Amino acid sequence: MSRGSALGRVQPVTDAVPHPVKLAPSLLACDFTRFGEELRAIEGADWAHVDVMDGAFVPNISFGLPILAAARRASPLFMDVHLMIERPERYLRDFADAGADGLTVHVESTPHIQRAVDMIRDLGKKVGITLNPGTPLEALRPLLADVDLILVMSINPGFGGQKFMPSSLERLRTLRRWLDDSGSKVELQVDGGVTPQNARAIVHAGATCLVAGSAVYGPDGAQAGLERLREAIK
Repeated sequence: MSRGSALGRVQPVTDAVPHPVKLAPSLLACDFTRFGEELRAIEGADWAHVDVMDGAFVPNISFGLPILAAARRASPLFMDVHLMIERPERYLRDFADAGADGLTVHVESTPHIQRAVDMIRDLGKKVGITLNPGTPLEALRPLLADVDLILVMSINPGFGGQKFMPSSLERLRTLRRWLDDSGSKVELQVDGGVTPQNARAIVHAGATCLVAGSAVYGPDGAQAGLERLREAIK
């Protein structure tokens, strides 16, 4: 199995994928003038990924509670909400009430990450944690037994359309080893630059859930984009 070239390209992997994989299209990439249609176009996905940005934790502002509530009304998909906001514990209940099924928070976003994790659990939602590409994975270790999902950011968060960081593959392998060694069934998600060309290598590195924005919501429509990703990881 290839582990990426010295030039930083992700090399294709031809072996069969080792486990089932969820697909989570990122609504950030959809056409918001056709929001209901865009949600219906991804009915064949497993989850819908909702990126919330506050312009403080990351250098961009996306959408918040009204968009999540609208998505919840329009779609039965699992709403996978990624909070790229400072001190997320201030808004966890609001996002839960607006329709989130899972809430993912950054370890860098609050000095009280364990409190945020416990709050999400108490709200009855799936608990996710993540960290920026420059943050050592060791920051996650104390939380591994308390979460349902770990998100590996394969870009610097804040903007869609960025290229996948090949170094993310080694981070995935490390986390996969930690989880397997402990017998954990935690979901291992990847977000950033996922395409049909690199999806198989990402899955072989250990990912069980792929977030994809522009690779799904392309010029020929989300259904076609979703099918390309599924074909890539068969």
